[in-house]
Amino acid sequence: MTLNRILAFDALTCALMGSVLILSAPALSALMVLPQDLLFIAGCVLLPIALFMAVLARQVRPWTAGVWLVILGNAAWVAGSLALVAVTGPNLLGTGFLILQALVVALLGLAEFNAGPRRPAGFA
Repeated sequence: MTLNRILAFDALTCALMGSVLILSAPALSALMVLPQDLLFIAGCVLLPIALFMAVLARQVRPWTAGVWLVILGNAAWVAGSLALVAVTGPNLLGTGFLILQALVVALLGLAEFNAGPRRPAGFA
């Protein structure tokens, strides 16, 4: 799979997750015992990220620094998601949700890393 396709898929999943979190934050909060504001804000954050990834995916050769920003952003999202398990005290469903979506994001980041540039922008 090409970097462009991986970025496009990442953008799509980001947009879908963001929309679900925004539209369903109250219900998901009650279901998973996660803070409603956290879910809503996470959804709001995901939409511009999805747009950024979509712009990168449309480029013939995606901007190297942008790709690294996506890869590092995915790594930060994974770390933050796992930290939320300990900090927020979700129920079993909430814990599973946080771990599963962290795993998906980690796999996307790994795929982007493997398909993308080999070194950060600015390195010779």
